[in-house]
Amino acid sequence: MYNLQGKVAIVTGAGRPKGLGEAMAKRLAAEGAAVVVHDIGQVKGDIAPAHGVGKAAEMDQVAQEIVAAGGKAITFRGDMLQEADVEAMVKAAVDAFGRLDILVNNAGIGYLFGPLVDTKIEHWDAVLGVNLRGCFLGIKHAAKQMIKQGQGGRIINIASQAAKSGFAHTAAYTSSKHGLVGLTRVAAIELAAHKITVNAICPNHVTTGLGAWQNDFMSKAQGKSEEDYLAAMRARIPLGRTGQPDDIAKACAFLCSDQADYITAEAMNVSGGEEYH
Repeated sequence: MYNLQGKVAIVTGAGRPKGLGEAMAKRLAAEGAAVVVHDIGQVKGDIAPAHGVGKAAEMDQVAQEIVAAGGKAITFRGDMLQEADVEAMVKAAVDAFGRLDILVNNAGIGYLFGPLVDTKIEHWDAVLGVNLRGCFLGIKHAAKQMIKQGQGGRIINIASQAAKSGFAHTAAYTSSKHGLVGLTRVAAIELAAHKITVNAICPNHVTTGLGAWQNDFMSKAQGKSEEDYLAAMRARIPLGRTGQPDDIAKACAFLCSDQADYITAEAMNVSGGEEYH
């Protein structure tokens, strides 16, 4: 539909089975793009727990499934907090496929929730670090390569409904996603002269593996059963259901395509009408 033949994409945080990153990587590959499947590749305590990261074997499986479906993919393990890793990730894309046209900044921490007054400074720093500093580093080094190529590019930052509205127990997460929209706007203005568009996607709740953890945490925090918590969520969404990974993947593919070449600096809601500003 969107014809990304000949394009090369990096999708960060794409190693989790049934996650947003996996869905976007597979959709871009189905549209013809060669894809670098990035994730941290290993569990690292409560900062990078099993429900929040893609492990090496999972990353390999995502890439293998893309190849089995007729696409092109490699994996790259790296820490988005480390500038050398981000530089190496961009280099890996160019070494493997000759160029870089698309960056999807999807890696993030959507856990480490809790009351603001109980939030540990190391948790605050971890969330702001991955969700904001990591995206900044991705934009910085992807844009350098795109500028060098001189043919424009697409940068998509995966923000959140929490980039528009506040939610209890998510002080660091909500702050980081609001900040990511600001970063998106600045990058869009600066990179427009190079025909690089920069947009954010703001999903509402999506029950991925991480989303299931969020359901459990939030329902307990509100003193509700998980069933009642999800029923209340569906009731406030005009289209009557929570989001699915493919909903986000469709929006991402559109923003990466030529059909979106006059769209930049936007924070697009993909929320079934729940978030409309």
